[in-house]
This record gives sequence, structure tokens and C-alpha cells, in this order.
Amino acid sequence: MVQTQRAAASLVPFATREQASSPAPLPDIAQDAVALIGGALDRVGMSGIEVALRLRDDAGQLIIAPARATAQISLDDPDAKGIHMSRLFLALQRELERYDLSLELIDRLLEDFVTSHGSLTRSSYLSFQFEHMAKRSSLLSNHSTWRSYPVRIEARREGDRVQHHLHVSVTYSSTCPCSAALARQLLQRQFQEECGEHRWLSVSQVMHWLGSQGSLATPHSQRSHADVTVELHENCRDLPIIRLVDLIETAVATPVQAAVKRRDEQEFARLNGENLMFCEDSARRIRAVLEEDAEFVDYRIQASHLESLHPHDAVAIVTKGIPGGLRP
Repeated sequence: MVQTQRAAASLVPFATREQASSPAPLPDIAQDAVALIGGALDRVGMSGIEVALRLRDDAGQLIIAPARATAQISLDDPDAKGIHMSRLFLALQRELERYDLSLELIDRLLEDFVTSHGSLTRSSYLSFQFEHMAKRSSLLSNHSTWRSYPVRIEARREGDRVQHHLHVSVTYSSTCPCSAALARQLLQRQFQEECGEHRWLSVSQVMHWLGSQGSLATPHSQRSHADVTVELHENCRDLPIIRLVDLIETAVATPVQAAVKRRDEQEFARLNGENLMFCEDSARRIRAVLEEDAEFVDYRIQASHLESLHPHDAVAIVTKGIPGGLRP
């Protein structure tokens, strides 16, 4: 009986035995299966993808920045089970290893996401969130140190139209105009009480009095944040990250400092005194500089003052007001 089975096995054609030993094709559920519940989906893909971005500093030196990416497409075929997420992931990794981050690279990836899925999709979405490093000089002393700015880049492709949004966060100091006025009033009152009987006082006497008072009253300041999102003009070809940061820091006039010597700190105090701001003032200052730049076709500004007087924050939000744009 055993010999008979062996003999039968020996009669199996060689090609058949070869097929039996080769691996079977792997099933493709996304392509072969039909959705149990049909319907198109606005976006399908991945978020929180770990990537490394090739960036350039002001001197043109290469910086490798860790980032998190979101890569998604619309699922427009209502009967399709799903998309091929690995195609998005591999295209993202391949292109980011080869090229510096740019709007051209982003547009190429958005197109690749769509073409790699054929009739399944007509639109794509891509975003990067990372910290952008930039060298910043001290106010007066000869020091230069690195600062880190949170950045988010978002891009959407709908047919042949692509939208680019750039978001940056800038930290600055804000001194309350109300507390500054109250502090001045206390100083005036003290001067009146101590020197009001004197008809004449020399400059040196007044200076001596001012220097002897110490901190009779000080206005309160707080660390504040400007969170700004802009939509870039369709003709914009560069990522204006640092230019946008510079515009915001110039508008508020009191960005926080890294390396600080005594004369830098004094200059910082002077700038705070010259630029007393409520959150409403900060938002309007930033809006004024963005309105002057044709490269930004829309914007959303949020100025948040992390109050030192209150346990809550003071917030002002303003947008350009374009219908269907970056509304609050």
C-alpha cells in the first residue's frame, strides 16, 4: 500500500509539484473586496507619520528636522473597500529622503497620492508639523543663539487646484497698558506727598528721588503667543517660514530673547515700556503687516496673553474675512 502511494506521488507532473511549493498570491482585500457598507469618504490615510525633513537655515546649511506628517486622500469610489496606505507612506519617505522640503515637493507628493490610486480618488491632503530652528541675535550684546519655532504646513489638492497654508507660533512679551497707567499714578502720588511742598527742585534732586524709590509699582507683563495661519498666493514658490516669523516679531516688537546680558535686559524692558499692548493691540499690529504682503491671500491671527494678573488668558482673534476662508 505504501509503495502504491509512493508510486502515485511519483507520477505527479513536475510543473504541478513546482506550483505546489511556490507561495500563493497574497490577498489584496482593499482591491478585491467590496465594502460591506458602501459610500464615499472625505479623507482616508495616516496621521502622526514619523519623518525627517531636509531644511535649510539662513546660511544655506542643511538641517535635518524630525517631524510628524499626515498623508490622506479622498475615497471617491463608493464601492471600494479602502485605499493603499503603503503607497502614500512609501512615496512620502522616498521623496523626503531625496529632496529639501519645498512647495514644489509638496505639490509633487499630492499629485503622486492621487495618481497612485487611479479612479479611487480625486483629492489629496498633506501636512507637516515640526520645530523650525533659526539663529537669533541678542538685542545689544554680540551674541547669537538658536531659537525654535513651532510650524505646521498644510496642503490640499482638489482637481487641479492646490491650496497651501503655513502656520507659525511666535512667543513674545506683553506689558499691560492699564497696569502701566496705575503704576505711574502711584509714582505721581508718592512724588506729590514727598515733594509737593517744594516750589523748586533741581534736575539732580528729581533724579535722586526717582532713583531712591525702588520699585514703587511695576506694570505686569506676561509671556504671550501669536498663532498665525496664512494662505499662500498660488504664485508663491518658496516657503516663507522665517519671513513670516520676522514680520510677526517686528510687529509686536518684544519677542522673547535667548542669550541676555544686562544691557540686553535693559533694552528689553525699554521695548516693553514703549510697546504696551492688550491682546487686541497685538492682533491688530500683526494684521497690519500681513495686509501689506501680497503673498498672503488670507490669514487667521490669534493673540493669547497668558495673564499674570488673572488665572485665565486674554485672547483676540482676527481673520481677513474672505468668504469661505480662515474664519474663526
